[in-house]
Amino acid sequence: LFLYGMKIMSEGLQKLAGNKLRNILSAMTKNRVMGILTGLLITTLVQSSSATTVMVVSFVNAGLLSLIQSIGVIMGANIGTTVTAWMISFFGFGKFSISALSIPLMGVALPLIFSSRSRNKSLGEFIFGFAFLFMGLDFLKESMPDLQNNPEVLSFVQNFTNMGILSTLFFLMVGTVLTIIVQSSSATVALTLIMAAQGWIDFPSAAAMILGENIGTTITANLAAIPANLSAKRTAFAHFMFNVMGVIWMLFVFKHFVQMVDNIVPSFASVHPSGINAFIESLSADDYAQISTLPRSELSPKLAALQEQYITYQASVSYGLSLFHTLFNICNVTLMIWFVKLYEKICLTLIRPKKGEEEDEEFILQYISTGLASTDELSILQAEKEVEVYVTRVKKMFGFVKKMTNLKNSDKKFLKLYNRTEKYEDISDRMEVEIGSYLSKVTEGKLSHQSKERVRSILRAVTEIESIADSACNIARHLKRKMEAETEFEECILENINSMYELMDKALENMQNLLKNKKITESDLVNSKHIENSINEKRNMLKRENVENLNLKRYSYQNGVFYIDIISDCERMGDYIINVIESLEKK
Repeated sequence: LFLYGMKIMSEGLQKLAGNKLRNILSAMTKNRVMGILTGLLITTLVQSSSATTVMVVSFVNAGLLSLIQSIGVIMGANIGTTVTAWMISFFGFGKFSISALSIPLMGVALPLIFSSRSRNKSLGEFIFGFAFLFMGLDFLKESMPDLQNNPEVLSFVQNFTNMGILSTLFFLMVGTVLTIIVQSSSATVALTLIMAAQGWIDFPSAAAMILGENIGTTITANLAAIPANLSAKRTAFAHFMFNVMGVIWMLFVFKHFVQMVDNIVPSFASVHPSGINAFIESLSADDYAQISTLPRSELSPKLAALQEQYITYQASVSYGLSLFHTLFNICNVTLMIWFVKLYEKICLTLIRPKKGEEEDEEFILQYISTGLASTDELSILQAEKEVEVYVTRVKKMFGFVKKMTNLKNSDKKFLKLYNRTEKYEDISDRMEVEIGSYLSKVTEGKLSHQSKERVRSILRAVTEIESIADSACNIARHLKRKMEAETEFEECILENINSMYELMDKALENMQNLLKNKKITESDLVNSKHIENSINEKRNMLKRENVENLNLKRYSYQNGVFYIDIISDCERMGDYIINVIESLEKK
């Protein structure tokens, strides 16, 4: 119930903040402090460290953040995730427990969930998740067995708490493994708070578990980065390395750091968090059972006072662990911020591309990956970035065709270029399918009207770009048939084809620039149509000249057929290019 509540609350917050994420990221600079603040803000918004780190990996995979920027964001995210621990401490362990309001909160959330406005639905999901979260936390606290009735288990746990540094390492490992299994550091932090508040583990052991949870939470991002590009893998590894290095230096000062936190907490929570175990041990089994289960109204004045003291100790422990978590991450960021460039160098050195991994001629989607958790907004951004890569590949493919045109049939490079063109055509077909399938999955979610229009525009653009690739491949096939016919183009034909190619280059360059800018002005559209008209006029002129040249027998009829087929495919490419630009205009 706790995990489900955390999931719903986080998803509701992400939907509420989804449209703002792009604006937050647009404010990103290479300034490390700005990166940290951005990470802190995003994590506070989504209330999930795992969701945040996966999102950062997604941003890098989408080309929205560089590796060095992402390291700053991750640093901020590590601080931001401690907000969840404070929220659990304040509402779950303080004198005011919000679990009593869980049912009324659900009553408030229910009509919002059925609202026709998406913002109200997202708010309803957040409130529902918030209520479930603390209801689940209450159930966890109640289901935790009491110490007095389980002396054997208590003795077993205590055997691991009196081994000095080995105890610290043991509980650190427990925290790491639990977080890897649960895939939520917030859940394991809550479990740690409960165990410490019930006296199962002492304050230093709980602090060690918190350190382990900082390592365990990095596994989520590394799993998400498995199908992603190199930059995303490096970002996930940077997160892992950053947290591990932080834990390593903390182990050297752990005892003194925990003591410092223990001395700070009484200034706002009345008692030392480390004193809870001694307090519980001082109680009789009957007294402990009563103050743990009965309401204050049914207790004697003496037991009511003990219950009040017990609640104070529980709050003190939860505040102490939250403070430890926050101070550790702030100190870690303050220390590691000076080594961001070193982290980047280490990541670049350790995670290198496999041979041929970054070659265009292998089918690798650079920005889209079904293995990544993304908001709808980010999914569309990823698709747009992939379309830009698609256009670059198609443009490169047309470059092969241009080279083929000006080679002699006997040149060995001719067939190599033809084979590369065919391979790019296969890649183009697969890219169209993959981008289309990805966007189809995106449309299964709840999209705003504006987002739906963007998806339609991208789908139309992808179809037209694939048609451009088909036309380029058709030209290559015309040239291959010419080679098989053992005929060479006359100089006048080559000049005319190359002049048409110049117009095609201009049209492709214009389309590529407009795709990157994402905004089409009236003058852009006029210029694009002017280029398209130039292509049409050129085609018409060359067709007329071809008839005259054939009558004058300046070249063979066979060459004339190959020549006009190439010109016609160029003109068709021009049509597809203007269709792409018009689809952008409608976004």
